[in-house]
Amino acid sequence: MTINLPLMENNINKEDLNTVIDFLKTNPILTASKNVLAFEEEWSKWLGVKHSVFVSSGSAANLITLAALKHTSGIGEVIVPPLTWSSDIASVLHCGFKPIFADINPRNLAMAEKEIASKITNDTKAIFLTHILGFNGLTQNILDLAQDKKIPLIEDVCESHGATFKGKKLGTFGLMSNFSFYYAHHMSTIEGGMVCTNDENLYQILRMLRAHGMIRESNSDTVKRTYTKEHPDLNPDFIFAYPAYNVRSTEINAVLGRSQLKRLDENNKKRTRNFKLFLENLDPKKFRTDFDVEGSCNYAFVLILNKPDDKRRDLLETLMRSAQVEFRRGTSGGGNQMRQPYMKSILPKGEATKYSSVEHVHFYGYYIGNYPELSEAKIIQLCKLVNSVD
Repeated sequence: MTINLPLMENNINKEDLNTVIDFLKTNPILTASKNVLAFEEEWSKWLGVKHSVFVSSGSAANLITLAALKHTSGIGEVIVPPLTWSSDIASVLHCGFKPIFADINPRNLAMAEKEIASKITNDTKAIFLTHILGFNGLTQNILDLAQDKKIPLIEDVCESHGATFKGKKLGTFGLMSNFSFYYAHHMSTIEGGMVCTNDENLYQILRMLRAHGMIRESNSDTVKRTYTKEHPDLNPDFIFAYPAYNVRSTEINAVLGRSQLKRLDENNKKRTRNFKLFLENLDPKKFRTDFDVEGSCNYAFVLILNKPDDKRRDLLETLMRSAQVEFRRGTSGGGNQMRQPYMKSILPKGEATKYSSVEHVHFYGYYIGNYPELSEAKIIQLCKLVNSVD
């Protein structure tokens, strides 16, 4: 059987390309300008937040988010998931924080609430929660815990555009939230990301961190006047408030984002329909099907063996390859980040093996592509294929 199911089909269509072409014909400014601002405003309205800052990638969003946290809260510990993209952990390390890992909840693949609670100390500066592969990772207990302990919640929603908790979009609960518009995600700007917040002070800091730390990148006259008054020896055009970065995006990326945003909700409905069909046709005796899908919006099919079984895992991979079904073992980010080389000098030897839930996903979990154009027939074929593994 040949199914031919890649991780992603081209989600930048002719309408998007024609929009870009029409824009280029006007001989426009290509660096960040009116379309970047318009995309930020449209995204904020769609999400339900006051402020959004468009950057060059989801990883850049992670980086300036943690940098903003450092400049407002100081250095300490950040509770992080072992199942996430590497840039979440890298941003914590780059900004001088200590990552404290909390094992996952097998039903939504995000950090388990009891695990988070057990890792909080007086040095905890934030809970950095990743919503994995479209699942909602929030619970009311997590929100209550963060509020009671007065610990900021940061949401990584890079893989979960449109997912909700109690009817409200993810990315609106935390002090700051991150989104990615990478090629394979729910919508794409080729490369790009967004940081969102309702906090005016953080918004101004994020705008400056995005572009070298310059105060002229702030859109607050108060911020500009304050720095100019405090530094009369400096040219107001070149006052660098923070040791920052250049992670700006471009007008072309923003034009694409504005075009794609128009059909995001409709495409998300198709992804949700696909994921439901996938779970309904999986063999629950062999694979996990009891995921908490309330509010989820999955851009990938999650396939996890119920029990550790190296023989079944190897056969499953052989079958999927022969049927030209593209997959990624370990699911998001390749599985347990604590096993990665960059963590070897940071964690005690053998630390990664102590986190049993993420360890199972690392060795016996996969994700497979789910996109709006995927036919029901292919989804049924896929389920029959994986169910045939003994």
